[in-house]
Amino acid sequence: MSVSIDPPAPENRQSTVAGRDRTRANSTARTPFDPVALRNRVYASGDLASYSKRDRLIIRAADLFFSLLIRGICSTLRWETRGLEHLDSILAAGHLPIFTFWHTCILSATWFWRDRGIVVMSSVSRDAEYTGRVIKRFGYGTVRGSSTRGGGRAMAEMAQCLNNGLEVAFTIDGPRGPAYEAKPGAVTLARHTGQAMLPFHIKIDRGIELSSWDRMTIPLPFSRALVLIAEPIYVPRQANSDEVRAKQAALQSALDRLRNEGEGWKAQPRE
Repeated sequence: MSVSIDPPAPENRQSTVAGRDRTRANSTARTPFDPVALRNRVYASGDLASYSKRDRLIIRAADLFFSLLIRGICSTLRWETRGLEHLDSILAAGHLPIFTFWHTCILSATWFWRDRGIVVMSSVSRDAEYTGRVIKRFGYGTVRGSSTRGGGRAMAEMAQCLNNGLEVAFTIDGPRGPAYEAKPGAVTLARHTGQAMLPFHIKIDRGIELSSWDRMTIPLPFSRALVLIAEPIYVPRQANSDEVRAKQAALQSALDRLRNEGEGWKAQPRE
């Protein structure tokens, strides 16, 4: 059996909309935005009370293991950076970067950009719980959400972070891949906030590439690491759908170009 619900009569629509506006206004008045609460939310470690005892043990063990792994290996790497002036140009213009990069270099990126207070979008899962705890040891924050769960709320919180002076980042081919395929989240956020996407890539000359979908690379101690940073990409707030697609293509192209440059660098003979 179907039930038909008639829309508001024309003479009542205006009052209905007005009523909704008053409700939103009253709600805003009751709960003004609190930047301190935002910072506490993104930088605090998550409560594990909802997890089983076994899961809590796994999360804490993984947190400790990966934080020691990153610190122990990445502190020995010999770093070379190209394109850091592109980040400087964003900051000099009074903007903030939206860092975008592939999952494959997440370990080395966690170390290289540490202690900047960057806020990263993290998926809603047990694995994301321990990865979030790991990166917070290195001065990062997280918001929880993905393309399938809580994405709209997470994007709104990322925008709030930018509006309150916090840099943000996307592992742009996540949360489930395929690898090296840029998702649209960073472009959407850049358009709504007026901030700049900053594509970067890190290539390690000696490392172990896992067989997982993201091809995460674990550097070997004392390897050479090349950080490649592309020019910033801005998306006009008034951009139409064609312009948004063009910016998405530009982001994909920039990240592909950096990855190819990294592969060429790795193939060069070393003395």
